[in-house]
Amino acid sequence: MTTTDPRFPGANIIPIHGKSPKIHDTAFIAPGSTIIGDVEIGAGSSIWYNCVVRADVFTIRIGERSNVQDGSVLHCDPPRPGDEEGSPLIIGDDVLIGHMAMVHGCIIHDRGFVGLGAIAMNKSVIGSDAMLAAGAMLTERKVMGPRELWAGRPAKKLKELGEGAIMGMKVGTAHYAENAKHHTEAVRAAMGDA
Repeated sequence: MTTTDPRFPGANIIPIHGKSPKIHDTAFIAPGSTIIGDVEIGAGSSIWYNCVVRADVFTIRIGERSNVQDGSVLHCDPPRPGDEEGSPLIIGDDVLIGHMAMVHGCIIHDRGFVGLGAIAMNKSVIGSDAMLAAGAMLTERKVMGPRELWAGRPAKKLKELGEGAIMGMKVGTAHYAENAKHHTEAVRAAMGDA
């Protein structure tokens, strides 16, 4: 059964298998988004319009001040024979995930960046301050080191990121944290809760 949470009007918050999403009061969950099962979302993080965060078979953890932009899909894989650890989805703090990304059972370290329409697959790792370029596909078990830029399908390392690129990602993350506050107010006003 879909539940409504007065903190997040218009969003679908769905418990399953006895697990309910745990979402910090200061997070922004946009209308049309669906958050399912064993999900934890930290302070100041934002899940934008029409995203799906589905932890029906294992866990999804999203840190603080991270943003998942419009239309993205987040999922995980359970432990099974031959893969006893499974593939939880672990997203650190200050992570930026671009529009229409697909992020599945991987680890994204603090300040990692996933570009528009990019895919990160099971057991892949995006290092701190690293960038997976728009449209790239990071295949299973590939590991991006800190401050690396990877692009292509399949993704390969292109170069080390300079200070300008790192600063640009930080600015983007700060912008989304601030913009989420404005959208929280706008959604509440539009839905009559202001």
